Amino acid sequence: MSTIAAASAPTARTANRAEFETNKLRKRLRRQVGQAIADFSMIEAGDSVMVCVSGGKDSYGLLDILLSLKARAPIPFEIIAINLDQKQPDFPADVLPAYLAGRGIPFRIEEQDTYSVVKRVIPEGGTMCSLCSRLRRGVLYRVAGELGATKIALGHHRDDMLATFFLNLFFGGKLKTMPPKLVSDDGKHVVIRPLAYVRERDLARYAVASAFPIIPCNLCGSQENLQRRQVGEMLREWEKKHPGRVESIFNAMGNVVGTHLLDRELQDFAAVRATGIPQPSGDIAFDDDPCTTPSSVTAIRIETQ
Repeated sequence: MSTIAAASAPTARTANRAEFETNKLRKRLRRQVGQAIADFSMIEAGDSVMVCVSGGKDSYGLLDILLSLKARAPIPFEIIAINLDQKQPDFPADVLPAYLAGRGIPFRIEEQDTYSVVKRVIPEGGTMCSLCSRLRRGVLYRVAGELGATKIALGHHRDDMLATFFLNLFFGGKLKTMPPKLVSDDGKHVVIRPLAYVRERDLARYAVASAFPIIPCNLCGSQENLQRRQVGEMLREWEKKHPGRVESIFNAMGNVVGTHLLDRELQDFAAVRATGIPQPSGDIAFDDDPCTTPSSVTAIRIETQ
């Protein structure tokens, strides 16, 4: 074998391996998004789905995966991409139009200077995300109405939903997160999150493999010590030290036992009466919680009775 052939062989194998891994990742993401769409009835025949594209990895991945699913879907639906140009300094306004036009994707660029509003209202050093989000939401709702969109698709993923759950738990006193599907607060739109089952690290890998032209958010992305960032770091640390814990927490959000919480809107406590009929989900206050008691300890207690 020549020196050139010997040198090129590992390179070719590496390229083939990378392509193989990318195809595996692409299939997994499509499967997860398709499953979420089916589980939560996100898209119906004839829908016009407005996909909000910010220029970040998550929204690029969402758009790309939805387009691939659309080509194979058993029902017809339309996709239009929307980007809100908030007039941030040095924002590369040509990047998204060039990308979307190059892929033949119907799109609309909405220009509105929310950046100046946020900078004027929020004191120096303050967190801009909340106001920025409210302003952006109002514009997107208006555009959805103008376009006749029946669904608004956002790029929030599984990690976002987990972080929101803990932010509400720690700082809001609520058991609440981003739902996969919900009516907008103005009652006029249906908001969907098809990436509900997708991990952020997979979207990051997919963005690199797909060479998406990422546009960083210089308005809020540079702010440090945000509560959401801290919660994200906590979740990553848990995943590292206790594999499976984060997955269990995510599954728990879809397995709620309302009768075993304290919410009087979920349970009419005044109506609780003993009927003499066995209740599989009834109280087991005199037993150890099987979720927290090691099986060995439980076995010892049974043997000594």
